Amino acid sequence: MGKTILDFEKPIFELEEKLEEMKESSASLDIGKDILRLETKVAQLKEELYKGLTRWQRVQLARHPDRPFTLDYINLMTENFIELHGDRHYGDDKAIVGGFAKLGDYKVMLIGQQKGRDTKSNVYRNFGMANPEGYRKALRLMKLAEKFNKPVITLLDTPGAYPGLEAEERGQAEAIARNLFEMSRLRVPIIVVIIGEGASGGALGIGVGNRILMLQNCWYSVISPESCSSILWRNWDYKEQAAEALKLTAPDLLEQKIIDRIIEEPLGGAHKDHQAAADTLKSALLEELDKLVKIKPEKLIEERLEKFGSMGEYIE
Repeated sequence: MGKTILDFEKPIFELEEKLEEMKESSASLDIGKDILRLETKVAQLKEELYKGLTRWQRVQLARHPDRPFTLDYINLMTENFIELHGDRHYGDDKAIVGGFAKLGDYKVMLIGQQKGRDTKSNVYRNFGMANPEGYRKALRLMKLAEKFNKPVITLLDTPGAYPGLEAEERGQAEAIARNLFEMSRLRVPIIVVIIGEGASGGALGIGVGNRILMLQNCWYSVISPESCSSILWRNWDYKEQAAEALKLTAPDLLEQKIIDRIIEEPLGGAHKDHQAAADTLKSALLEELDKLVKIKPEKLIEERLEKFGSMGEYIE
């Protein structure tokens, strides 16, 4: 995994290439000690680089095209996934996927935004940007989970809700607002996980839950750094400063009590080892489910409302 090399990763990539060349030559040359020294240097450089990432660098990692997407996590974490389609009003939005699956000993409803890995699949998935029918499909599946008393898990990874004219004509804002209202009073546990980009109302439309988990190299904000830069500075050149000001990374949001837990990723990002990332997330989800399934529906709703109601409170 991981063919795309980000700018800040190039020094490591160059050293790794040199290391591979040395290993290929080691059969004819006595360079075992040099190889060992370089391996140590590469390991140290990786550790230092990924521990000291800026907010903008984490945004870049969250967008890495090789990162595991919703269906990757579903396939790696669960068994017997049955995908369900359509909103029963307009059509089936391919940008949002969902269905019942078995996670450990639990039967759950999994819903998430799905991106593509190339131009063709991205067009098919609308780049992970849902139309109103996507949010209505998600709500239909949540109501189905409530009917059968199954926990809901949502996976957030979107650059935003689709902003096209046809989406507005079909009620984009109403669909998202309806989801916020209905999720706030759903009578089953809801766990939300940010697995990539969590942009604006497009993410929040399936983002109201009892527990909010976030992978280590993700971002979650009301606006993207580029859009923020274009509004404040009239161009995109200040996206790095915007990312710093927005405080949109997992440690920032944990400090602000927007999220409840950070899920560690493999060194270098989840795209380096899909299975390891999925295993870590699965363990965390099972831990959370063990606690939440014991809570009565009325208490779940009360805690959810209190959680989101307290966000943004301040005292002058």
